[in-house]
Order: sequence, then structure tokens, then C-alpha cells
Amino acid sequence: MCNVCLSRRGLFSGAGGLAVTAAVGALSTGAAMAQPSRSVETPDAALSLLMEGNARYASGKLAERDFSAGRAARTLGQAPFAAILGCADSRVAPELVFDQTAGELFIVRVAGNFVTPDGLGSLEYGAAVLGTKVIMVLGHTSCGAVNATVEALQKGNTLPGHIADLVRAMKPGIEPVLKTPGDDLRQRAVVANIQHNVRRLQTEKPILGDMVAAGKLKVVGAYYDLPTGKVIMV
Repeated sequence: MCNVCLSRRGLFSGAGGLAVTAAVGALSTGAAMAQPSRSVETPDAALSLLMEGNARYASGKLAERDFSAGRAARTLGQAPFAAILGCADSRVAPELVFDQTAGELFIVRVAGNFVTPDGLGSLEYGAAVLGTKVIMVLGHTSCGAVNATVEALQKGNTLPGHIADLVRAMKPGIEPVLKTPGDDLRQRAVVANIQHNVRRLQTEKPILGDMVAAGKLKVVGAYYDLPTGKVIMV
């Protein structure tokens, strides 16, 4: 058995058994063996690195980078320290928001930043195979997908095509907010949607939930404030 498969056995004992171990080992063979070093190796350090990068971005003091440097080395593999489940909104680019270069962030994006089956598999791959230490569910202010969901739930209208699928997927996290009094319904819906998906990822079996319980992974939620560029934890 390859070294990669052996190294994964401990991670998945009691978390899906040998079938999961073998599948992850097969995916990682040939790439993980040559992975570059990771920027940080603990969930808390990974989250701090994200927030420090955002502080630079929001203040306009981005780190100077030569994006061509390291390009050849990145052909050998990747070792991102964080994964982002973000919205597809064109105004929110995670590498810029967190002032990171190529190879540092493993990013899944969908309008409304919610968990899909494909997205879940990607995040599991990022954590179990690539070794990401934190997953951040990143929403943002003035989210069109959230606003459309709020309006559809309030008025009972049906959106065209597969856009309606977004509403159905986001309904469980957003609908309770409609029944709670308070100002700024749409922003409260943004936060509720983030928190709903954080809770889901924290308990997803057999991979992410077990990694969270073992302290190997942290799942957090935040939103990007469009006017200021700041990321606010929720």
C-alpha cells in the first residue's frame, strides 16, 4: 500500500472505514506526495492568517507579490491552508479579499454560498486530501441570491429556470428569519443563511464532522461588507 494511503488510515478510522480511506488515498496518490509546505498547520492559525490578509486588503496595504514566482513549483502539487465556500458574486474575489496568492485557498463558489452535493465533496477533498485547516462560509452584504429568496418566500413567486433551485436550497436557512421581527430583514437573512450552512458542514459525516470533532478542522462563518471590504465573523 502506498504511503499516502497509510497516512490517511488514521484519519478515517471510525469515519467511514477502509472504503473511504482507499478512495481518498487513490485521489491523493501522485499529487500529495509532492505537495509544497503549507503556510500554517492549525485551524486557529489558518483563521488568523485569513483575517490578517483581509485587514491588509481593507486598509489598502496589500502584500507585494510576484505572481509568476512559484508558478513552476505549483505544478508539483498544492497545499492550501483554507477553504472558502463563497458566493459567485463577481464583486467578491476570495484571493483578493484575503490577500492570498495562488495555491493558498481552495475555493467553492455558488450563488448564495450554500452547500451543494458537489460542493460538499469538494470541501471534503480539500480537508481530507489537501489538508485545509479551516472552512469559511463567506456571504456578503446586498446578496442578490439572498434577496431573491426572501422576496420569493414572502410573495410566493416562482423564479424562472433553475434559479428557482437556489430558492429551494436556501429556504431552510432563511425562512425562519421571516418569522422573526427586526430591522434589516435582508441582512439578517444573509447572516442566517451563512450560519445554517456552517452548522451543516460542522456535522457532515463521515469526513468533515469527524475532523471538526477531532480538532483537525474548524468551520466558521463570515460576511464580506461590500462598502468597506471588511470580513465580519458571524
